[in-house]
Amino acid sequence: MRAKALLLIDLQNDFCPGGSLAVPGGDEVIEVANRMQQHFDVIVATQDWHPADHGAFAANHEGKNPGEFIDLHGLEQILWPVHGVRDTPGADFVKELDTSKLTHVIRKGTDPQVDSYSAFYDNGHRKSTGLSDFLRQQGVHDVYILGLATDYCVKYSALDARREGFSTYVIEDGCRAVELKAGDAQAAIEEMRHSGVAIIHSGQIGL
Repeated sequence: MRAKALLLIDLQNDFCPGGSLAVPGGDEVIEVANRMQQHFDVIVATQDWHPADHGAFAANHEGKNPGEFIDLHGLEQILWPVHGVRDTPGADFVKELDTSKLTHVIRKGTDPQVDSYSAFYDNGHRKSTGLSDFLRQQGVHDVYILGLATDYCVKYSALDARREGFSTYVIEDGCRAVELKAGDAQAAIEEMRHSGVAIIHSGQIGL
């Protein structure tokens, strides 16, 4: 029996309407996330869990604004508004998310010197979150991903899942994009497809 895991990416207050880094329509994916959980035995949720002094925050660089790029310890880093700060309401899961079935929670972005979009690694692939080992211990071969945002944390999680050897599926109607530039979402979808990620609809699950 091939075990399947559902990854719920960053369904946090700061990424939903009213949050400091709100993804347009971000709250619309919660219904999909809750509906999908019945089809999976292994359900992992991720949280951005940044220290307040994180290097990816524009506020921590004098004269810099969100959307600008810097070199952050050898990696190109886009600067963001302050978001997902550990132990703050913005980092909490949105209250509408059913967390009763969660198997495991991955907290990422905890190192102030490197950002972490992926559920599996930091952006420099310098340190693992331990998710791959956890999934293998659960007998997981197939990874299904939804959440926020298509063009950042979903994309990098899906690419790393493929790199780690998992059959990987992104539930497109369960994702929304930041779209800093028009077309970013579609470009992310095409990059994932090109890397062997299957792009599917929630209606295809459980058939």
